[in-house]
Amino acid sequence: METNSNKKTAQSLIKDIKRKTNRTYNSEEKIRIVIEGMRGEESIASICRKYGINDSLYYKWSKDFMEAGKKRLSGDTERNANTDEVNYLKKQNDDLKKAIADLYLHNESLKKSLTGLE
Repeated sequence: METNSNKKTAQSLIKDIKRKTNRTYNSEEKIRIVIEGMRGEESIASICRKYGINDSLYYKWSKDFMEAGKKRLSGDTERNANTDEVNYLKKQNDDLKKAIADLYLHNESLKKSLTGLE
């Protein structure tokens, strides 16, 4: 019969394994891993095993890294807006839409008053 403490230990072990296998890497870590592969001191397969990633994921990161570098070197300095900027622009857009709606209603009211339909 399984005890409650053994069950908790097994569950925590499973959670730890999932946490390690579902790890997300930030951009700096991805760059470091890709550059490590480019050095050629280790095989790509061994680097992928070391970091617990699939080979195809490494090659995707490598391709993204090269494309970003190519764009940057060719003078493309466009960057993606961050979340705060997007949220600010969405709010500003909503405020402008409301202002236009208010002006439209005011304009219609003025038209009616001038033609005597009000």
